[in-house]
Amino acid sequence: MTGEELDADARAELRGLPKDLAARVARHLVMAGRMAEEDPELAYKHAKAARRLASRVGIVREAAGLAAYHAGEWADALAELRAARRLSTAEDAYLPIMADAERGLGRPERALDLIKSAEADRLDQMGRVELRIVESGVRRDLGQLDAAVVTLQIPELRDRRLRPWSARLFYAYADALVEAGREEEASDWFARAAAADRDGETDAAERYAELEGLEILDTEETDGTIREAQAAVAVAEALTAVEEADDEADDADGDAGDDADAFAEAAAADTGDDAAAVALAEIEAEKDAAEEDEDAAGAGPVPATAIAFQPAEPEVVEQVETPEEAPEPVVFREPEPKPERDEPPAE
Repeated sequence: MTGEELDADARAELRGLPKDLAARVARHLVMAGRMAEEDPELAYKHAKAARRLASRVGIVREAAGLAAYHAGEWADALAELRAARRLSTAEDAYLPIMADAERGLGRPERALDLIKSAEADRLDQMGRVELRIVESGVRRDLGQLDAAVVTLQIPELRDRRLRPWSARLFYAYADALVEAGREEEASDWFARAAAADRDGETDAAERYAELEGLEILDTEETDGTIREAQAAVAVAEALTAVEEADDEADDADGDAGDDADAFAEAAAADTGDDAAAVALAEIEAEKDAAEEDEDAAGAGPVPATAIAFQPAEPEVVEQVETPEEAPEPVVFREPEPKPERDEPPAE
């Protein structure tokens, strides 16, 4: 993790920091966001670490406030979000969370003051819906059960399209109906909330089943557990087969390895689970790596006793043909005349 996972707007707010410091803060913010639901306490520790490093950056104080809110640290959440409002331009977006934190501290009147403030009028549609949900909870805390129901009777409740806030709004309305003693209507709205909650963020299905006297059997989880157990057994047996194959003679290695691979493939097909398939891939990777090691070992130094000397083959000398010299042309010369002899004088 490098901190580059942080969204572009958040990284832009960190540009005023030295590069190394900005990277450290970014890493803490990324971890705070990732662990918010899985481990709120750990997420809050990362957010506080980022706050110690860059307390004058709005996005850092916002992250600390949100992490404190998810961890149930209401007072810290309020303090951090107030600071974020002073440092950031998106100050009004935190209003529903701040109001809910006031409610968590047992101060419903202060929560109502935030809900009725002028800043609430500047919220976008989603912010206004969230604020209504918080207000409904505040009314219930004050014992105003009918008012809690009426607070949520807004146009968004009758919207035929599913919106990002639909599941939470339907659930809050059903919850208010239960508190008001209108369980038959609440059952219908819990059913709507369950249908809208595609990510499983609420327990609307369980609440509906409870009101209807139904029992939910999580057959998918049970079947998944069985498949995981079967896959684990199949993987263990396949690995054992591979280990036994490695102990056999060289001439049987190939057959044993093929049998182990076939067994793992059959196990993956029988269980219908990805675990056996993953294990099969790992087995194949290990086998390929072992084969590569053997090849590399074969290419290493050879003992002197293993070297076979062979007689050298006679060297073949290629004869280069040289062009014959052309004979000199024959020149016929005329015979030279013999010199005349001087005859002796006659006596």
